[in-house]
Amino acid sequence: MAEADDQPRRVRFYSTHDLSVGWYAPRAAQIAETFNSTDPATDINDVLELYNVQQYLEHGLISIDLDTEGHSNLTARIPLIRSTVARYFSEIDDKNIEARVAGVGREFHIDLLDLLSSHQVFKRCRADTVLPALTTAGVHLGDQLTNKPLVNAYDTELRDSILASPKNAEYLIQKYLQGDTKTRIHLPKSLNADDIKAIFTSYIQSDNPNLNYIRLLATARYNSTIGIDARLKLEAKRRSTTLEEQIFSPGIGLKVGWEVAIVDDQIEPDKLEIDDSDRLTYRYTYSRSWLEDTLDYPSILNNFLHLFEFADHAAILRFPYYPAHVGVLERLIGVRGKNEYLATPSAQVVDNATQVQTILYRNFLEEKEIDLEQVIAWFCASYITEQYGAEGFTFSPSNGSSSYLQRVRHLFAEMEGLASQFSMFANEGKVDRELLAITEPAQYKRIPSLLQGNYIYATEHDEITRILHLLFSDQSELTYIDEKTNAESAAALLARQNQKYSDFHDYQRPAVDYLINLGVIKIIDGNIEFSDMQAPLILKALFTTQAASYYHLSAHGRAAADSMVEKGWAVRRTTLLTDAESNYFNFVLNAVDFTNGPQLRNRYLHGVQSSEAGEDTHFAAYITALKLVIALVIKMNDEFCIAEAERAKSQDWTGIDFVCVM
Repeated sequence: MAEADDQPRRVRFYSTHDLSVGWYAPRAAQIAETFNSTDPATDINDVLELYNVQQYLEHGLISIDLDTEGHSNLTARIPLIRSTVARYFSEIDDKNIEARVAGVGREFHIDLLDLLSSHQVFKRCRADTVLPALTTAGVHLGDQLTNKPLVNAYDTELRDSILASPKNAEYLIQKYLQGDTKTRIHLPKSLNADDIKAIFTSYIQSDNPNLNYIRLLATARYNSTIGIDARLKLEAKRRSTTLEEQIFSPGIGLKVGWEVAIVDDQIEPDKLEIDDSDRLTYRYTYSRSWLEDTLDYPSILNNFLHLFEFADHAAILRFPYYPAHVGVLERLIGVRGKNEYLATPSAQVVDNATQVQTILYRNFLEEKEIDLEQVIAWFCASYITEQYGAEGFTFSPSNGSSSYLQRVRHLFAEMEGLASQFSMFANEGKVDRELLAITEPAQYKRIPSLLQGNYIYATEHDEITRILHLLFSDQSELTYIDEKTNAESAAALLARQNQKYSDFHDYQRPAVDYLINLGVIKIIDGNIEFSDMQAPLILKALFTTQAASYYHLSAHGRAAADSMVEKGWAVRRTTLLTDAESNYFNFVLNAVDFTNGPQLRNRYLHGVQSSEAGEDTHFAAYITALKLVIALVIKMNDEFCIAEAERAKSQDWTGIDFVCVM
């Protein structure tokens, strides 16, 4: 074992920008220097390593320790190395292919297939010699399907190979349904929809299917071209349930819970305690005196905003999925579908917390004979009319004596009506009930705003992408200098006083220089400072919530945002909900964008909820609907409030700490 560990890792070329370049370049130069064209390599791994060395030389990625003459000498060897590699593969035929590919290293499988293809091996050799030789060498079906010329050359044979085992359905799922794979799968043209459906079915029924792949089948969009219909989805859903019960049996897995309580003697309005003594428990407690002192309707709605923190200071909702909140392990674990909403554990923590908070507060208010739906109706019928002159809005509370099945159906319909009313008001300046009756329901992604360009989004420009990564990513190279000088983000580290350029290591300084050259930071008396203190606030919002609220910025902040737009780093768009917020609404309510959501609106308004669902299930759906309506109210109120402030041009409005209250 020690001898194997002492062997240097063979050279691999991934790309010119890959971090492995610095690791492999010295060995690539060494191999090139000792290469002897009169003694050509006979081992497949030596030949494939030479092929990778050739790419290092062709891209100029050779050791910086060499002088100009040394570089020229190595470059001159490129044609000789290329010829050696070509000779090896050009001599492969049906008789020697098994010997020629035997023992190929796993890291070289893709290179092997590429070279076999480019040297016409698949055209001159039969399938019954090539495919067994590759399989014997460890180049299995999954590798073979990544090479399009191979698949085209041996179409029917590979079709038969795919259909030979239910396990091979995973390659089809990767191709059609998985969204987080970098592997490109090619399939034989002779493989038809009936074949694909048959192998999907056999995979679902097989002894040990992968739960992640079964879930992708259960949540896939209907697609007749690959045999995904309602029956197959239902079968996958049922198998998924069975597998989950087997895997997550009592005593297995991490237990996570949420506790909420109202405390009589608590002075602070709210507290959060995270207890991991037995299981990971998020324990929220609230002051009874605070809740009893805030029983007027405006304060009740403000409690959702400030006490339960449904939204941040800029009224951007907290419970959607935001990539910035996902840890490294969460990014790596699991299989993601192409049309899947990433309801990661970190996002579920906030989502579940707001769910139990809504239950707690609703129950408390019922004890005080206050109906939350009546509070929402007051906001629509009275508050926005009296405060902002927005007339014509209505919201009809559900019947408190009705079942939760009936109440949730009613609430989803009212929520959709509220979205449509706001859309019409934003577009027309009023709510026309007759026109509303014949207008298509509002789409959450397209609900307009009362404010032009109210949200700022980062573009895909390389500069802003790099800036956000360097300043805020937990993978940034600028977060750690030493044990005493480090922070959770580079932005936090750079914001410290007296942080000097010289403090950073040599390998970090190019990144610091990059930020300096783009004008994000500057050096004053040897210390690093942000060039514009408003910019980090905007950039942080672009990273953490994927949007910044333009009208919550000061005049200085808006100028900084305008500058980002001019540079092509950002763009402004006009909608009530941010992209992340509308994605969350669509995930919960329908199948417009995502296939793995509960689709509550569709199920209840179309009357297709499970007949086995009990009152507890309907109650949970009702709480979700109530939470979403309150979220819409928070967003609407913020819009009305800022629009009024913009019209009034109030001189005492500062912007940065501005929060609209009811």
